[in-house]
Amino acid sequence: MGRSRRKKPFYEQVTITDIGAEGKAIARVNDMVVFTTHAIPGDVVDLQVTKKRKKYQEARVVKVHEKSADRVEAFCDYFGVCGGCKWQFLPYEKQLYYKQQQVVDQLKRLGKIELPEVSPILGSEKNTFYRNKLEFSFSNKRWLTIEEIDSEEEPVTMNALGFHIPRMFDKIIDIEKCWLQPDPSNPVRNFIRSYALKNKLEFFDIRNQEGFLRNMIIRTASTGETMLILAFYQEDVEKREGLLNAIDAEFPELTSLMYVINSKGNDTITDQEVIAYKGPDHIYEEMEGLRFKIGPKSFYQTNSAQAYELYKVAREFADLSGSEVVYDLYTGTGTIANFVARKAKKVVGVEYVPEAIEDAKINSEINGIENTSFFAGDMKDVLNDEFISTHGTPDVIITDPPRAGMHEDVVKTILNVAPEKVVYVSCNPASQARDLAMMDEKYRVTKVLAVDMFPHTHHVENVVLLERK
Repeated sequence: MGRSRRKKPFYEQVTITDIGAEGKAIARVNDMVVFTTHAIPGDVVDLQVTKKRKKYQEARVVKVHEKSADRVEAFCDYFGVCGGCKWQFLPYEKQLYYKQQQVVDQLKRLGKIELPEVSPILGSEKNTFYRNKLEFSFSNKRWLTIEEIDSEEEPVTMNALGFHIPRMFDKIIDIEKCWLQPDPSNPVRNFIRSYALKNKLEFFDIRNQEGFLRNMIIRTASTGETMLILAFYQEDVEKREGLLNAIDAEFPELTSLMYVINSKGNDTITDQEVIAYKGPDHIYEEMEGLRFKIGPKSFYQTNSAQAYELYKVAREFADLSGSEVVYDLYTGTGTIANFVARKAKKVVGVEYVPEAIEDAKINSEINGIENTSFFAGDMKDVLNDEFISTHGTPDVIITDPPRAGMHEDVVKTILNVAPEKVVYVSCNPASQARDLAMMDEKYRVTKVLAVDMFPHTHHVENVVLLERK
């Protein structure tokens, strides 16, 4: 006879006391830390434990008995179902408070380093319609509401164009209005859905890998330019051109209309040919008089206005006089490198993705910047003695790595080169704290400033200035 499973604990009328890493709400029950979601400090809730560990448990909220005095009404109809904007019920000033707390806690607890007085977090002036890029998915397996499931009537359609439901790769919630991206994002998406349903175009079946319409990406820029990229699973010239021509006629203001045929097992288009159907194969972003070319595969910070604030902080921390050699690690399309170039003698950008490096070179050329150079390759392999001897020992290093942080060998190289200053821009304070701990032997942290790039989420960028001891 098999061993019976023990029932997991159920806690009644528990008060949420705090918010911790990754935006999870915290309760304490009988000296046990319990993490949950969809709750904020001050809520009194019933919790069903879903995961047990020695030092903590994870649970889901079953019932809310009392709502926190801090709660506000969520403005989006899809709140709680869609995986984005999970902090809508938390006032924005409280969001900033907990983001700042998260940064300080992780630097102190994980990094175990001495911190200066931490500057107040820099909030985003816009906290709706702030994103410049969104990706939507087509699916023939629409997420059904409770009301639709309970109804005896058949759904009008099972097709959807919207976002993936968390932890359900084949279910898409149909989105009428998203509060993340400015127009024409919503009208374009709704028109495409309407056209597809009217003309019986097949929405993608991700399980069986079949269908016609797969994904769409909309990029909007601070310049007012807009790019639309449609991904089709298979080619059908008549259907494809019919849809693209209809979009062009309805939205002549689109700067760039592009498409890609992607029959792979995944949605990424970085290795696919993206074809310009109407207009150029790029749009432009602008920042402080600098223009940045944005292609269908380009990386650019998704909050344009706040990216400008973030880069100003990095430049201010670097405090360049015009005589410095600056290395910009994980340079991407060279946005930071070009942004600080006017204040430096020379800027050397290094990035893993070759296409991004080509964009970085073009961005320098567009802006008449002649004191930058860019190199593609794995950071830990590129930054060797020969490279540094050839391009000069950096006086300042600016590093903006992905969420995983810097490779240990990159940290060791920085320690060996020992520039006067390191400006560390991070989208993950936890990995940043780990890296700072490794650098503590030669550097002290002299400035810390968090920047909120993603309102209504727990995500936060953090900029740290390290100065050689």
